[in-house]
Amino acid sequence: MNALLLESPFPDFDSISAEQVVPAIEAILKTNRAELASIKEGAEGADLVETFQALERLSARLNDAWAPIEHLNSVMSHDTLRQAYNRCLPLLSAYETELGQDRDLLEIYEAIAAQQTALQLTPAESKAVANALRDFRLSGVALSDANRARYGELKQQLSELTSLFSEHILDATDAWEKVILDEAELDGLPETAIALAKQAAEAKGYEGYLLDLSSPSYSSVMTHATDRGLRQAVYEAFTTRASELGPHAGQFDNTDLIQKILKGRAELANLLGFEQFSELSLATKMAENPAAVMSFLLDLSHHSKAVAEQDFDDLARFGMQTLGLSSIQPWDVAFCADRLKRHRYDLSDEDLRPYFPAQKVIDGLFEIVQRIFGVEITRVTDMSVWHPDVTTYLISRQGEPLARFYFDLYARTKKRGGAWMADCRCRRYDPKRGLTLPVAFLTCNFPPPVNDQPALLRHDDVVTLFHEFGHGLHHMLTQVDCAAVSGINGVAWDAVELPSQFLENWCWDPDALNLISGQVETGEPLPLALLDKMQQARNFQSGMQMVRQLEFALFDFRLHNEFDGNPATLQAILDEVRAAVSVIPISKTNRFQNGFSHIFGSVMGYAAGYYSYKWAEVLSADAFSKFKEDGIFNRQTGERFLTTVLEQGGARDALELFVEFRGRAPTVTALLEQEGILR
Repeated sequence: MNALLLESPFPDFDSISAEQVVPAIEAILKTNRAELASIKEGAEGADLVETFQALERLSARLNDAWAPIEHLNSVMSHDTLRQAYNRCLPLLSAYETELGQDRDLLEIYEAIAAQQTALQLTPAESKAVANALRDFRLSGVALSDANRARYGELKQQLSELTSLFSEHILDATDAWEKVILDEAELDGLPETAIALAKQAAEAKGYEGYLLDLSSPSYSSVMTHATDRGLRQAVYEAFTTRASELGPHAGQFDNTDLIQKILKGRAELANLLGFEQFSELSLATKMAENPAAVMSFLLDLSHHSKAVAEQDFDDLARFGMQTLGLSSIQPWDVAFCADRLKRHRYDLSDEDLRPYFPAQKVIDGLFEIVQRIFGVEITRVTDMSVWHPDVTTYLISRQGEPLARFYFDLYARTKKRGGAWMADCRCRRYDPKRGLTLPVAFLTCNFPPPVNDQPALLRHDDVVTLFHEFGHGLHHMLTQVDCAAVSGINGVAWDAVELPSQFLENWCWDPDALNLISGQVETGEPLPLALLDKMQQARNFQSGMQMVRQLEFALFDFRLHNEFDGNPATLQAILDEVRAAVSVIPISKTNRFQNGFSHIFGSVMGYAAGYYSYKWAEVLSADAFSKFKEDGIFNRQTGERFLTTVLEQGGARDALELFVEFRGRAPTVTALLEQEGILR
């Protein structure tokens, strides 16, 4: 039996193989098409509520099979699985287009919408129907036959192009490595990083030490290596990935793919009656129009640029006067920043790492979540996993199961970089099958344990873990039973980062830090002296960090708002944005856009939506200010956030939910104060 076709609360990863992927998806699509035809044939006079539930069932069947496939392709990539995954993309794209352009199906949803009061639809179901009607329009249901066909072709092309873009980044990242025979060349690197490099070399049968472009290795070199030539070599290898330059020039080049993706998106938007892709992107977001987004980003830039310039002036002065550098090059920035932080605050990230053993952080995270939201998290062993590093957990409240999740926290080869949360199962109620509880994938790329030493996290890693777990809580604590708007489904993209960024705040609170820290040998929590230094350094270079994110957001939005088909436009926009907001030097060989998977690694994703990080950060800072007023572990306030935001999922508009929680509309003041930009 094909494991992907089994109905189960969570996937049986022990039984899933790459050979099952294509047959499973083909079988599900065939079954879904047959059932859809039957639904449409009997639509006249049918119970519309039952019809709606049957349509939800089709989506659930496909999602439950595809979610583990997509996840495995990200975390355990290999040629056979990749080939199977890519064979499925055009099949899925065609099916999605069929549904979105099915006028008979549209009529069913219109009938449901017209009779929603008589049908006694729940608010969540009504929102799901409204979203569906919107999505029909955005899928080209009203287009001519020729334009509908072209729409389908474009969606399929974009699916394949963006998948190839991501593959190129993964392959380019895995392709580069550097063997170091003399440990002296690694001067400055922490003992843990050196041990990890030695462990990596041994795993591949090399002598000495192995550096690569994985996050733990790259960040260690850029932050700590005293050998400037080594920093430059690693920097250039990383920033030229998947481009026409660098150690693997042209081998995994994403340059042409970017142009094809931009042209495809522009044509897609034009077909649907939008002037630019940015307008199409905003059709499902909180922001009203492109002008509102640009105004928001430029306002943040106005407040931040002077602070960022001062941050960099301080860094450059220190680098030249204290470290003896004749100039500050891009590969010097992280190194100088670490040394300046040590000088100014007597603090380095490495001073903190021994206080954040991974398991202690995880246990503390669970305790914090229990205190705020009243839920219990326990380890379980009845779920199969795809790698020995993966652990599994159950979330419950007062003995009632709410959700399950997987933790895959450590970097390894053939695993996509970065950190993310993805849904494996979403909460839904089916009268025929009962209640399905949500299941989440939570993935990071932290340094793995070395030898007998537990994994030790940087404080930045701790923040990342809390961020992704915030996403997870949004998905898992929902009480919405309609799959289309439960958890993160149906949430406006520029609000989806609210719970994630919101939870980050507990990484800085003294009481919370006592729960998530414990010296690796003694178990002692973070000393008061280190805590004070951390608090003082919290907003170190906050201006530089702010404008860095604004650079990415402005580049993304302007690119999708102004793209004219000319290949030179991309670089021109990037240069203009950097001239306006960036303060650090940029290497002429930097091809960061070729690795910008947020906006080029999926059909939609964060395209014309990277601003969402800052947009949602305004919401999260303002929401957390309520906890600062009431107490960070105030259960009443936690319950209010739980019921007004987390449990509601996408069943109600994000701004409406925020106002219900906060009692007013959001303002940028809390964010600017939190970042130390308003002083």
